[in-house]
Amino acid sequence: MKACKRCIIDINDDPNLILNTSGICNHCITYDENILKYYKGDDEELKDFKNLINLIKKEGKGKKYDALIGLSGGVDSTFVASLCMKYKLRVLAVHLDNGWNSELSVVNIKNILKRTQYDLYTHVIKWAEFRDLQRSFFKANVIDIELLTDHAIGTILKRVAKKNKIKYILNGSSITTEGRLPNHWIHNKSDSLNIRKIHKTFGSEKIKTFPIRKSFSISLKKEPIKTVSILDLYPYNKPKAKEMIIDEFEWRDYGGKHYESIFTRFYQAYILPKKFNVDKRKSHYSTLICAGQLSRNDAIELMKEETYPDKNLETSDYNFVLKKMGFTEEEFDTYIKSPRIEHSYYGSIENYYDIIRPFYRGFKRILKKIK
Repeated sequence: MKACKRCIIDINDDPNLILNTSGICNHCITYDENILKYYKGDDEELKDFKNLINLIKKEGKGKKYDALIGLSGGVDSTFVASLCMKYKLRVLAVHLDNGWNSELSVVNIKNILKRTQYDLYTHVIKWAEFRDLQRSFFKANVIDIELLTDHAIGTILKRVAKKNKIKYILNGSSITTEGRLPNHWIHNKSDSLNIRKIHKTFGSEKIKTFPIRKSFSISLKKEPIKTVSILDLYPYNKPKAKEMIIDEFEWRDYGGKHYESIFTRFYQAYILPKKFNVDKRKSHYSTLICAGQLSRNDAIELMKEETYPDKNLETSDYNFVLKKMGFTEEEFDTYIKSPRIEHSYYGSIENYYDIIRPFYRGFKRILKKIK
C-alpha cells in the first residue's frame, strides 16, 4: 500500500498522496518547508516572541486590554492564556457557547479564569438556531460540520476585538503540532457563502445570534486587527505544555484533540470514521511525528486503539447527540449510510476566488501606485 515512511498517512487517507524517491509524502515535505519559516532555534525563536510581547504592550498603552484570546479550555488555548499571564499581558478572553460544552470544559475554563483573573466575554448562540444550522449540514451530507463552529469563533473574535479597540488576537494554532490535514477532510472555514447556501436549502430558523461574515467583503485597506499564531513564535512542545497546565491550572485532560466539545468528540470519533472513512488521529499523530514529539512506532501503536476507547462514553455520546439534535436512530443511520456530497455542490466562495482574485490584486497594485 502506498504510504509515507516518515508519518502514518497513506493512500486511503489521501488519494492524492505523493511520495518522493525516499518514500516521504507531500504532507511531510510541506510541513518541513513551513516550519523553516518560523523555527530558528529555541533561543532565537524566544527572542522574536519577546519582541512581539513588547510590541503588543507598547501598542496597548492607554487601552484597557493589550490583546484578545479565544478560550475553549483545550490544551492550546489554555497554554496561550498561561503565556499571556507569564508575560503580564492584559487580556480579554472570549468564549463561544454553541450548546455543546462538556462539564469538564466548564470546570477547566473556570480554573483558568480564577488563576489568570482575565475578563471573559461569552457569546451564546441561540440553541434552536445553531441546531437548525447543524441539522442543515447533516442533511447536506457535507464533511465539515465543524465549519460552523470554527467560522463563528473567528468571526466573533474579530467583532469583539474591534468593539474593544484591541489590535492583537492571539490564537492557539501551531504549525509545529497541527496543520497537516488532507484537503478533502475539511472546507474553507471563512466560507460564509457555503453556510448561507446550505442553510437556505435545508434550514428553517433565521440566522440571528450566529456570528457570520459577509459572503463577499473586499477591502483595499490594511486590516487594523492582527491575528497572530503566537505558538509559532515559541518553542512549543505539546506533551510538556499539558504537564505544565495540569500543574498550574489544575487542568484535566479530555482524552482527545478538541474533545472539550461533546459534539466535536462525537464528530471526530464516530461520524468521521463511520461515514467519511476519516480518522483525524492520523493527522494529529503525524504532525507530532514531524515535530519530533512522537515516534512513528508509538503512533502506530496508538492507532490500534479504538476511536472511542470507552464504549460507555460512545453509547452515552450517541444517545445524547441524537436526542439533542432531534434525530431518531433510523434517521441517523440513514445519514451515516448516505454518500458524501461536496461543499461546492451547494455554492461556495471557492467557486468565485479564481474570478475575484486577479481583480483584487489589480486594484491593490493601482492603489499602491497612487500612494
